Amino acid sequence: MQLNRVFRYEIPTIIEFGNGSIRSLADHVKALGGSKVLIVADPGVVSAGVVERLEEPLKEANIPYVIFSEIEADPDISSVEKGTDLAKAEGCNLVVGVGGGSSLDTAKAIGTMLTNPGHIRDYVGINKVLHQAAPVIAVPTTAGTGSELTIWSVLSDKKENVKLSVGSTYNCPTMALCDPELTISLPPHVTAATGMDALTHALESYVNKATQPISEGMSIQAMKMIAKSLRAAVVAGENLQARHDMLLASLIAAMAFNSTRLGLAHALAIPLGAHFKIPHGTVNAILLPEVMQFNLIGNLEKFAEIASIFGEKVEHLSDREAAERSVVAIRQLKQDVGITQTLSDYGLKEEHLGFIAEEAMLSGNVPVNPRKPTLEDLKQICRAAMKKD
Repeated sequence: MQLNRVFRYEIPTIIEFGNGSIRSLADHVKALGGSKVLIVADPGVVSAGVVERLEEPLKEANIPYVIFSEIEADPDISSVEKGTDLAKAEGCNLVVGVGGGSSLDTAKAIGTMLTNPGHIRDYVGINKVLHQAAPVIAVPTTAGTGSELTIWSVLSDKKENVKLSVGSTYNCPTMALCDPELTISLPPHVTAATGMDALTHALESYVNKATQPISEGMSIQAMKMIAKSLRAAVVAGENLQARHDMLLASLIAAMAFNSTRLGLAHALAIPLGAHFKIPHGTVNAILLPEVMQFNLIGNLEKFAEIASIFGEKVEHLSDREAAERSVVAIRQLKQDVGITQTLSDYGLKEEHLGFIAEEAMLSGNVPVNPRKPTLEDLKQICRAAMKKD
């Protein structure tokens, strides 16, 4: 441990976690001073009946609300504008976001725009938001993004075909209300992709240069829970213990990377997702073993520890041999949960690698990666992820 190193950990979000916890929603709305609620949810969450479960306690408490559901995957900045306009027109002073990362990122951004002037584009970057957002209660229905407590809203400008990230503690939800029962109906492929996203959060935070003792402990705990429960959550979705563990692991992983950022998988995932419409969890799963292989020599000891966490026998191996086993373990996990796609399956070709690498190099996740990459290194990672395992 570096005795002369100063680090900081901050998380402004209140967390309430447990089966049936959404039944207390109205109490939290009242405690936060909410007089009228904007519920932000994507159409799939509405059609699945999840929003109805949130409406019940609000109706019982006579708390008025309106529903905004004009959200799609990789939510466009226009959704933030429409939702903000609706909230202002209806006099809503509290936002409840329910769903996966798209709904929660949009809800957070709407909360931010209720108290800040201008356009959401004005706050792209880190720590540019001027004022604390309106109260936001985030209710996740997937176990992966961690958006229920992170500082980030990742949005799309589909006219310009780019992704935009707004990062600020002012953009954090006021409360994360996490009910594992809401994740039971997730299809296996969504469970797999979001679970691999949570793993990528924990793993990249653990090995990167910005890691610190608090985040390291969280990353280790999250990886242990994912190693134990992701396969079970995918193949037996009704397994409430596995669902509980995965939602908690996702939450803990987000608490880790919220203060450390991530690494090359996420740096590459942003342009690949924007240009080739690859779901975020899936692209991270495809990239993760290849990024790990590149990063090994940057932190052999930690990659050896990851191998052990995922059940590899490393007692009599050298650090390098043990570290290599971590890549084997994650490749096997990815295959076991049914993620067999490559980047080529989504249309990535050699002629695309130049601009993908250049855009990825601009990410704030690159400087903290355990091994400094060149543009050619990023291209080679993509080439490896274009091939079948």
